Amino acid sequence: MKEKGILIVVSGFSGAGKGTIMKELLKKYEETYALSVSATTRTPRPGEQEGREYFFRSVEEFEKMIAKEELIEYAKYVDNYYGTPRTYVEEQLEAGKDVILEIEIQGALKVKEAFPETLLLFVTPPTAEELRSRLTGRGTESAEVIEGRMKRAAEEAEFMDRYDYLIINDVLDECVEEMHQIIQGEHRRGFRNTAFMEHMKEELKGE
Repeated sequence: MKEKGILIVVSGFSGAGKGTIMKELLKKYEETYALSVSATTRTPRPGEQEGREYFFRSVEEFEKMIAKEELIEYAKYVDNYYGTPRTYVEEQLEAGKDVILEIEIQGALKVKEAFPETLLLFVTPPTAEELRSRLTGRGTESAEVIEGRMKRAAEEAEFMDRYDYLIINDVLDECVEEMHQIIQGEHRRGFRNTAFMEHMKEELKGE
């Protein structure tokens, strides 16, 4: 019996290193995981490819997807829509891949509502000071933007306890391994194995 994949949502503060962890995890265990590709109405940036970074759609196309319930979750940020296409996710799960969605808290909680078996992981640096230094270290944002991100992190921190696991990103390699172990352990959870348990009970009755 082929084991179905698990849907995993990864959220975290801006600057916590989610993207880097995802890249490493997918590189190390590419047969195991699939990173879900979001649909968006924003214009592609140089070097971005359709179906790799995003599925690029017009506002009209995106609103049709909403109307037809083709998205697991969606949100609007700064005049652009972002959302998770349902078909892609369901196909990957059926194929036995664990599907990772890297999305905001608001979207994460919507996914959990739609798919109660979703595993929610929250990525955070070890300290607030470390978060600030990572944001500053990027050298791409103004002091004003950094302040905005820190303020937003304070608001997001209120939702940390809604997640199943907290991943503290201190040493990257250790963090990637920890995330992999958590997800693999999750496959053994009782509620994910009801079919197996029923089958086992039936077999034992026949012994």
